[in-house]
Amino acid sequence: MMRIPFGVSRFDSQIGGGAPEGSVVLLAGSAGAGAREFLYTSAVFNGLLQNDLDLFDLHYGTLSREAEPPADVHYVSFSSSRADVRREISFSMEEEIVDAGLGGVTFHDLSAEYFQLSPVPREWYVDGPRSLSDLGAQDERRTVIQAFADYLDDHATDSLVVVDSLTDLLGDEQHERPWSDVVYLLKGLRKAAREWGGLVLLHLSRDAVTETEFGELMSSVDGTIQFGWETGGNERVRSMFVQEFRGVLSQLEEEDIVRFETEIHEAGFDVSNVRKIR
Repeated sequence: MMRIPFGVSRFDSQIGGGAPEGSVVLLAGSAGAGAREFLYTSAVFNGLLQNDLDLFDLHYGTLSREAEPPADVHYVSFSSSRADVRREISFSMEEEIVDAGLGGVTFHDLSAEYFQLSPVPREWYVDGPRSLSDLGAQDERRTVIQAFADYLDDHATDSLVVVDSLTDLLGDEQHERPWSDVVYLLKGLRKAAREWGGLVLLHLSRDAVTETEFGELMSSVDGTIQFGWETGGNERVRSMFVQEFRGVLSQLEEEDIVRFETEIHEAGFDVSNVRKIR
């Protein structure tokens, strides 16, 4: 089975080049622990594969023989504009890498659908004045989940899709998104991804869900990677471990790998150390 690279070199090298094609993966972590930076790095470095191979080779190295770059890279945001996301990424990565990488990424902003039923003023989330076509479209409103599904149907085949963030879809039972809808969305997404190929990455703030809810989300996707903080002595270290992942966890177990120490530097998220069972 072909692999789609995550774009994190030392991690990809430990798991046969990347994620099995057709996978849906949850990136769950507490604030600042690295889940979001992992998402950013995946988007940017797979974008470099599309846009600047020399820069990719310089900072990543050579792809595994089993790895195949995605046909396209898509960044889907429910509540942020492209400019906002680019600004956030530039806080954790070198400008040259960000500019070149995002040049190979197609950005899709679902803010209009996400905020349409909220009390937030339209001018805060939609650029430009309202047109006649906008007024006509009010009678044909789609929910944010419908808009998200339509976009994936049109663009996800053989592609990397990074989703920022699943957290935005939680906690809105008084409107159109009860908890069961989110679970059904993930289960349907996992089924559809088998046909699309490619790779879908979903960011989740771990503190936004209970243990029971997190278990439901985990059982609805192919893989879950958790990011956290560890304290030892006077130091606090970021860490990452694969909690569940078809086609990946078994490889790590064969190598006796239990956890990765991680860091964030000018080239984004990276693995600094690999811990094994002794």
